[in-house]
Amino acid sequence: MSEKNKMGFQRTLLATAMLCAFGGAYGGDDEVAMLTTPDSSISAGVGNWSSDRAQQGAYDGMRDNGAYGLVDINVSRRNEADGTWLNVVGRNLGLDPRDLSVDYTRQGDFGIGLDYSRIVRENPLDFNSGLQGKGDEAQRLVNITPGRGADLDLKIKRDMTGVRFFKNLMPGLDFNASFKNEEKNGERNWGARTATTSVPSFLTEPIDSTTRQLDARFDYAKDKLQLSAGYYGSWYTNHNDLVTLTAFSNAGVANTTYLSLPLDNHAHQIFVEGGYQFTPTTRGTFKASYGRAEQDDTLPTRRITGLSAAVAPYSLDGRIDTKRAQLGLTSRPIKDLSIVANLRYDDLDEKTPQAIITAGGVKVTPQDYRTIAGKLEGTYRLPYGYSVTAGVDHKDQKRSIPFGSLSDQGYDAQRAVPMRKSVEETTYRIEGRKSMSETINGTVAYSRSDRDGSSYNVIDNVAGLASANARNLVNPMHISDRVRDKWRMALDWAPVEKFSAQFSVDYANDDYSTKSGRPYGLIDGSAMIYAVDANYALTDEWSLTAWYSHDDTKARNRLGTTLNTAAASTKTADLRERGDSIGLGLRGEISSRLAIGADYQWSKTKSEYPQELGTGAVAATSPMSPLSDINNRLTRLSLFGKYKLDKVSELRFDYIFERWKTDDWTWQFSDGSPFVYGVNTDGTRVSFDDHQTSHFVGARYIYRFQ
Repeated sequence: MSEKNKMGFQRTLLATAMLCAFGGAYGGDDEVAMLTTPDSSISAGVGNWSSDRAQQGAYDGMRDNGAYGLVDINVSRRNEADGTWLNVVGRNLGLDPRDLSVDYTRQGDFGIGLDYSRIVRENPLDFNSGLQGKGDEAQRLVNITPGRGADLDLKIKRDMTGVRFFKNLMPGLDFNASFKNEEKNGERNWGARTATTSVPSFLTEPIDSTTRQLDARFDYAKDKLQLSAGYYGSWYTNHNDLVTLTAFSNAGVANTTYLSLPLDNHAHQIFVEGGYQFTPTTRGTFKASYGRAEQDDTLPTRRITGLSAAVAPYSLDGRIDTKRAQLGLTSRPIKDLSIVANLRYDDLDEKTPQAIITAGGVKVTPQDYRTIAGKLEGTYRLPYGYSVTAGVDHKDQKRSIPFGSLSDQGYDAQRAVPMRKSVEETTYRIEGRKSMSETINGTVAYSRSDRDGSSYNVIDNVAGLASANARNLVNPMHISDRVRDKWRMALDWAPVEKFSAQFSVDYANDDYSTKSGRPYGLIDGSAMIYAVDANYALTDEWSLTAWYSHDDTKARNRLGTTLNTAAASTKTADLRERGDSIGLGLRGEISSRLAIGADYQWSKTKSEYPQELGTGAVAATSPMSPLSDINNRLTRLSLFGKYKLDKVSELRFDYIFERWKTDDWTWQFSDGSPFVYGVNTDGTRVSFDDHQTSHFVGARYIYRFQ
């Protein structure tokens, strides 16, 4: 099954049902016939959801209650005379998100394919607003009493069409090419601070864009040499470029706000890669590529008279050149020793000219990155089923800093934390494996990464921000000193033929404070996940599956704050995310005609936001008081039955119970009331159902033919 079709399955609650419906197998002569004669099937039916399921139905096309068509096709035809194949595969054809592909091929000679897919994302929130012109570049925001506006249905659709081509040009030389065109349309919730009010106002981002991708390559393989060379290109066109929002104050005064949308851009890359088998135990690989990405669209605000005209350029003239070179070697110099080594060089050279883009002096400041990364790893097989793997990875990155301090060339709003010119990271890894017996195998692995770099540049004080001293003590997370320790333990157990189980535990710990002594920013964090997965065949006709996983992620963050006073204080936030998931499955055959199955899934997540100010807990009345925990729960029970009418047709029945519950406060207040944008200046209300329960009943007819 292709990755595209796998994704299609994941977008529907009937994934398991479809897999079972099309995954039947027959033994003996029937199994041999399936390998020599194309097998086709058509499935058609109808299903009904009893209630709306805005959260779980955001991507599967079944958000609202009601009936939905369930149509799938898988048709294969082989021409015995010339050996060509025609394959047509369609998934979810009765729903809004759908997939369809057509392939015409002769194995080893040529092939052509056509693809179409649609992905839909329906916003799970409900919006009631006085906004006019949803999805347009010109929008008007009329103040309303909350709940007295129009209900807005926000969704985004991606329609992708593509063509694929393959041709064998000569023995050992193939040509592959593909072209994709994606149309993206819709709207998503947005916000802006207008001249009418000091708080954000509601509006929508209008989405109407086209993305095109072209991929072409030659592949050559003969004897010990394999080579590939090709071109990749992408073009993004936004058919909208500037949103004009007209908002009215309570006194009826109109104010206009302009918001720029993503600009058109294009990127191109040429590459060559390959490998050579020096000896039966030694192979070398290489890769080289050059790419250029440009954004030279005209800034839309330039056509607005008097708006940044004195300082902003007509175009960003953005350009980034990337170069990559990579060498690799795998070898087994002696019987029990295997070695892997590679070296990679990356050069990201930004050639965007530095320019002031607002009257306030905010600048675009290009940056360059040059990275050298290497890896050396060896595995040695010891007696009695033991093996040891040890390795070291090293990365050295050079980063440009446009200027030493903010006062050198004016204030750049993107540079409110210190930077460093070089960052190095070294990782040491060791792993032990043991084949304890024919039924049990174990693995233990440990790695330590140590990242540091050059000294930080000094950030000057800027009016309106925290003091220069405070900002110079910030640890920028992506380049700060850090020590990371990771452990992994795994066990595979199959004591009997009918039972197997897998256990795994992963733990990681990050420490950002040990070496640098910089008190602000991310201080430390950890992540842990353990899981167990088991399968048991009760009989030849009945089987059980079960799994459980638990994850726990923590992060401690510290920052300085004034709390509306002149005296600086320190706030520490101990963030934590925990989750538990359970799954159970049953498959069985009651008779030669009747098969049944059941799946149960339950999951719970909890997000915690405790905060401390100074040395004690923050008072509930403080503006820095802790946020409440967020709990999410999902329960889903799926039942299905398949009844064979004859050798070529069957009926399938499905039932699904689904319940989702949350106390998420992101778009609602602590008393459960919906969030409202600026009650006195907007009135847009955002709400959602925090307890969604629905039942699904479906039936379909499946016909198989050859």
